Amino acid sequence: MGRTKAVDTGILEAYFTPQTFVLDEVERMQDDNVTTWADAFKEDRYKALYHLGFSNREKWFSPSIEYLHLISEMLIRKLGQQPDIELSRDSVEVSLSDDEVTDLVEGLPFVIGMEHVNAEWVRRLGNRLLDVFKSEIREYEGSVARYFLDHHANINVVGRVFFHLVENAGSSYPFAFMATYTTKPVKSKRAVHTPLKNALAEFEGDEKMLLSLIATVIKAAEKSDFISGLLESGELFAPLKLTAEEAYTFLKELPLYEEAGIMCRVPDWWRKRSNSVRLSVTVGQKEPSKVGLGAIMDFMPELSIGDDTITENELRAFLDMAEGLIQYKGKWVEVDRKKLETILAAFDKVKDLSEDELSLGEAMRLELDMDELLKIPSDEIEVRVSSGQWLKSLKEKLVSPEKLEKLDTADTFHATLRGYQETGYRWLTQMSSLGLGACLADDMGLGKTVQMIAFLEYLRGQGRGPMLLVLPASLIGNWQNEIERFAPLMPYQILHKSELKNAEALEIADGRFLYMTTYGMALRMEGLKERKWDCLILDEAQAIKNPGTKQTKAIKAIPSRMRIAMTGTPIENRLGDLWSLFDFLNQGLLGSAKEFTEFTRELQDSTAGYAKLRKMIQPFILRRLKTDKTIISDLPDKLEMNEYTTLSKKQVALYKQLLADIESRLMESEGIERKGLVLASIMKFKQICNHPDQYLGREEFKAEHSGKFEQLRDICETIRDKRERVLVFTQFKEMTEPLSEFLATIFSKEGMVLHGETPVKKRKEMVEKFNGESYVPYMVLSLKAGGVGLNLTSANHVIHFDRWWNPAVENQATDRAFRIGQTKDVMVHKFVTRGTIEEKIDEMIAEKQKLSGDILGSSGEQWITEYSNEELMKMFALGGDLK
Repeated sequence: MGRTKAVDTGILEAYFTPQTFVLDEVERMQDDNVTTWADAFKEDRYKALYHLGFSNREKWFSPSIEYLHLISEMLIRKLGQQPDIELSRDSVEVSLSDDEVTDLVEGLPFVIGMEHVNAEWVRRLGNRLLDVFKSEIREYEGSVARYFLDHHANINVVGRVFFHLVENAGSSYPFAFMATYTTKPVKSKRAVHTPLKNALAEFEGDEKMLLSLIATVIKAAEKSDFISGLLESGELFAPLKLTAEEAYTFLKELPLYEEAGIMCRVPDWWRKRSNSVRLSVTVGQKEPSKVGLGAIMDFMPELSIGDDTITENELRAFLDMAEGLIQYKGKWVEVDRKKLETILAAFDKVKDLSEDELSLGEAMRLELDMDELLKIPSDEIEVRVSSGQWLKSLKEKLVSPEKLEKLDTADTFHATLRGYQETGYRWLTQMSSLGLGACLADDMGLGKTVQMIAFLEYLRGQGRGPMLLVLPASLIGNWQNEIERFAPLMPYQILHKSELKNAEALEIADGRFLYMTTYGMALRMEGLKERKWDCLILDEAQAIKNPGTKQTKAIKAIPSRMRIAMTGTPIENRLGDLWSLFDFLNQGLLGSAKEFTEFTRELQDSTAGYAKLRKMIQPFILRRLKTDKTIISDLPDKLEMNEYTTLSKKQVALYKQLLADIESRLMESEGIERKGLVLASIMKFKQICNHPDQYLGREEFKAEHSGKFEQLRDICETIRDKRERVLVFTQFKEMTEPLSEFLATIFSKEGMVLHGETPVKKRKEMVEKFNGESYVPYMVLSLKAGGVGLNLTSANHVIHFDRWWNPAVENQATDRAFRIGQTKDVMVHKFVTRGTIEEKIDEMIAEKQKLSGDILGSSGEQWITEYSNEELMKMFALGGDLK
């Protein structure tokens, strides 16, 4: 194709295109203030985000906007804390620290596009926002302080005075203090620190300038007796030696000084509290006697200062000392009697709890929900939970499954797995051996189904079973095809008969290994709850994201030893969906619905909880993306796959009726008349496979009457959740509008329709709009009209809703998305209706690819007319269970 293969850094689109960032909120809320921001983001996304950082948090903020607002707000505050900013103005250099970047990456909420956020992305965004400031301050005539005051009254630019506190080893005065101020030498781009005493000489005779310089100190002195004394005595202007008591007073008053606008540099151990007394709890040092979340863990509390362990008696001895700073093994430690008493009380509580049983599930919840499980006020004291040797090893294996030991697939499995698929297969077997629920969350197109079949065939060889697979009705055909292709010896039964009004009439046969049913049937079939299944698997598991529905409750009530969820979109904007998923996989891991709701409320005030939540669920979710560097080299640029659909009850009836009619008419026709009959019949079969209403000439087009419409829904819901775009091709102009109307209900947004009657000028406008920043989720095209002259590289999905049976024509249409300028992997979904003429001709094309170069090259379906009556009826006939 000649295009450059690149890892998609589409987070800028995922976050910053107006439709995902602001316009979605506008459509839901219709608020004038939100609309104003939407317009600002349309005009300049980075400038708008920068100015959003000056605003207070608003109720309309989505989690993604909340996160981006946090980054912008942090950068603005860091700018305000630059003491030389008045001197350097547009040449100021400021960036987020490594610790701040790490916290931002780990504290990322569960939002669309989160897979693209890393340290590089955060720094790049910070630089973009800094560029906005530089551009604006360059044109601003007033002071920087006035600039910030114009934008937000509560953001103060710090003064030029710094306070420094350092340790002074080997002295009866163990600390030293000095005040400095920043000044900018001639021809220097950067300000330098100068002892504050130099200001007395620099501003001699200019009391106004001196008072302006130390204005922040005067402000601090109004609230601090310590600074007031230094200022009045003049000691502030000279280096000082401090006692431990004086240094402790200084350190406790740091927030007061910084609020006044004084930057303070103090020892790291105070800022990071690295020398504080801590309570640590080590969990899972030894391997438990059984598997599953109910496995009993050992856990033990421990007291420490920094990296040094201390005894309970040593800590109690601190209570007899005066409050302040003391030296312990060469480290300065704060003695705060109230904190120490709280820590000792918590230590006693954990010792008592250690005599009780703590399950693996509770152990993994400790970091997320310390207060609830250990009844310890973590906001008052620091409690560190760490994994013991066994639990640490377990987590490492599950989080990094590529390190698991190699495991051969069963001899009866007929496929060669890609590297990452083999890793997924090993991970599933490991989770099964541990009795833990697992979510296989690979991106669409990476082969979740083939990994699952490899896993199931391995368990079948181990004598395991029975297995129950619950899936959307539209995917039954896909699973049948994949099983028959990769595990032809696997016995299975489909528990789905649409013609039966009474689900109880459907008997579960004995001796099968795999049973497949739909979400709708699982709700109705009470017999599923009467068996203990070895493994319960959900495909497109987002179907249970709403915990309150009857369907979700019915699924969760089915007993099983292990549970697996398959989904390409495990987590989006609603954390409640995540809770429901884990309530199915590993019930209790995220607490009750009420407990989890309370936890999510706390996330509004701090992003630290996101890091804890992500760390806790990580072992149970295996998610690989097409953009992963370890994956992308193992994939073709264009992923083509058949999507096997099934006929609805109404489609089957119409198909059989047409079949009977054709059989009698074929016997009576010959020559041109016969050829016309065959071609017309093929067209009618295609129409029935598309939708009964197309064949009958009606306009209702209910989705449940067509297997293809149901399949289209399933695929496009994932595309919608990932904010991607899709081209849908059909050879029938009359199908373009019904398809567009159906897609609009899925995306909650109208797309575009292009066919032979679309004016050339309008086509150009449509292409520009589709490829633009405003989110246009889909375009429906008639195959011939959309096959040439269009560049639609914003789409990375192509769906051939019905087949032209000419690979050259289909490839030409696919190339509207897959062409120069496309940086994403393109997924091509070709719909094939199982058991019909569509499946039979698709198999013929696959077996005889030479046809695509000669007979099929220009004649479309003409070649079929050369078949005998017997061959034609065999091709037309319904296959499999549809007979």
